[in-house]
Amino acid sequence: MWSDLERPPLRAVALRRALLAPVGPYAALDVVATVPSTNTALADAARAGAPDRTVLVAEHQSAGRGRAAHSWVAPARSGLALSVLLRLTEVPQDRWSWLPLLVGVVLCRTVSALGEIPVALKWPNDLLLGAHQRKAAGILAEVVPGGPAVVVGIGLNVTLRPDELPVPGATSLAIEQAACTDRDPLLRALLRALDTELRQWCQHRGDPITSGLHEAYRKHCATLGERVRVELPGQPELIGTAEDIDTEGRLVVLADGQRRALSVGDVTHVRPVNGA
Repeated sequence: MWSDLERPPLRAVALRRALLAPVGPYAALDVVATVPSTNTALADAARAGAPDRTVLVAEHQSAGRGRAAHSWVAPARSGLALSVLLRLTEVPQDRWSWLPLLVGVVLCRTVSALGEIPVALKWPNDLLLGAHQRKAAGILAEVVPGGPAVVVGIGLNVTLRPDELPVPGATSLAIEQAACTDRDPLLRALLRALDTELRQWCQHRGDPITSGLHEAYRKHCATLGERVRVELPGQPELIGTAEDIDTEGRLVVLADGQRRALSVGDVTHVRPVNGA
C-alpha cells in the first residue's frame, strides 16, 4: 500500500492500453512494485525469449545501477526507473554505442516539452536540469549476450526532495519546479519519443549523421566547449577542453596540445570558483 499522496503508483492498465500494440509501438509493458535492477531482470527476460520493445518499470529498485558501477537509489514512486529491451536487427553492432546518446536526446526533448525547464546533457548521457545544471537522470545500456539485443535502463528523479537526494549535485523535476511531475504522462511521452527516435535511427541503419542524431546530440550537449576533468579507467585523469563529439559518439578533448577521443570516462565540468 502507498501512503504518500504526492507519489501515487503508476497506472499500469492505462499505460498498457496507450502504449502496447496495436495502438502503440511496444510489445509488452509490466509495472512491478520492486526489483533489484530493471536492467538485470529484463536481460534475464531477453535470454528467455522476450520480444523486441518489451518494457519493465519498477516503482522501486533495491539495487539500481548506473554507469561505471555507480548505484542509483531513490524512494519508491519518487521517479521513473525503467528498462527497454531492443533487438536491433537493422543496426550494425559497431553503431550500438550511439544508443545511450540517443536516449539522452529523447530524455532532453521529453523533459523540456513537459517540464518546461532548461535541460542539457553531460557527455555521455547524464541529464542536467536548471540554471545550475544538476543531474536528474542517467542511462545505462547493456548488451545481452546471444542477441542481437540491448537493454537500456533509464532512471529519472521526479519528486525527490532535497533531503532525499542520493549525492551532492543531484536534483529532481520537483526541485527544479518543472511544470509536470506526474509520472504517467512523463512515461508515456518518454516511450513514444523513444520509439520515434529509434525508428529514424534504424531507418538509417544507425548512421548518426544521416539520421540527424549526431547533430541533435551536439545541440543538447553542455559538455562541449567546457573545461573538463575526465577520470579514466586505470589511467591518470585528463584535464582539457571538450571540443567535439566524433562520429562514433566519443568525446574529443584537447589536453596538453593533443586531441584525444574518449569512449569511456567520468566527466566533471571544471568551472571557475567564482562562477560556481
